[in-house]
Amino acid sequence: MATKKESIGVGRRKRAIAAVRLRRGKGNIDVNGRKIEEYFTTDLQRETILSPLVKLQLENNYDIIIRAKGGGIQGQMIAARLGIARALVKEDEERRASLKGKGFLTRDPRKRERKKYGLAGARKRFQFSKR
Repeated sequence: MATKKESIGVGRRKRAIAAVRLRRGKGNIDVNGRKIEEYFTTDLQRETILSPLVKLQLENNYDIIIRAKGGGIQGQMIAARLGIARALVKEDEERRASLKGKGFLTRDPRKRERKKYGLAGARKRFQFSKR
């Protein structure tokens, strides 16, 4: 049995992680065992995820399998976009410049700030009562 050549990319955003498998195909996209339309319901979310492919004009050239976990839908969306961009670069290094210019290869470093002792949250304080 011949295996198809795959490129794998991992993207992260806050607590969300998305592992992306890219293989030559007809443009089928699978997210956690479901169609992309079922998992990412809005057009904006789907456009954001597929923007690296649109930038390189490769929309229907790849079958994509995305395994997303952690965080929320928005974090998973940005993580999947980063994973797709990294997988495309792994397949062909010459794509790096055009994807880097649009910011598709930049990981968002912001994280959730930890809760501090003596406070209600990271910065929120408990209610103050003078008397």
